[in-house]
Amino acid sequence: MSTASGLIFLVGRLLFAAFFASAGVRHLQGGEQMTGYARSIRFPAPALAPWPAGVWLLAAAASIAAGIWPDIGALMLIAFLVPAAVWFHGFWNAAPEQRMMQEQMFWRNVTQIAACIAFFGVFTGLGHGLRFSVTTSLINLT
Repeated sequence: MSTASGLIFLVGRLLFAAFFASAGVRHLQGGEQMTGYARSIRFPAPALAPWPAGVWLLAAAASIAAGIWPDIGALMLIAFLVPAAVWFHGFWNAAPEQRMMQEQMFWRNVTQIAACIAFFGVFTGLGHGLRFSVTTSLINLT
């Protein structure tokens, strides 16, 4: 990977990670609200919605942004996004007035899952070729 493409990829990683870092902070700050919403949709473990999810999101975002086992960070985000899409944004269960918003949030999560899969492929395929990272990927698919 050239220096120029490494810088472009770094900017993409930072912007992508910023979204999830911001979400992590919101989860840490909105504890009671997050738990209440998780209970209202009958999420099986509502206590995971506030600070555990926030810490998870911050760790995954830092992993991708800094390049510390970024492949694991991408997998961590997938592990968060799949239940978020299904449980929290299951538009098929939403009230009619909430259906369109929940469908948009569901597809946003699906798009983010796709981006995480692409990041995972790049991280694991580049190996030592990943520029501007603290470590290489933990998983090597080269």
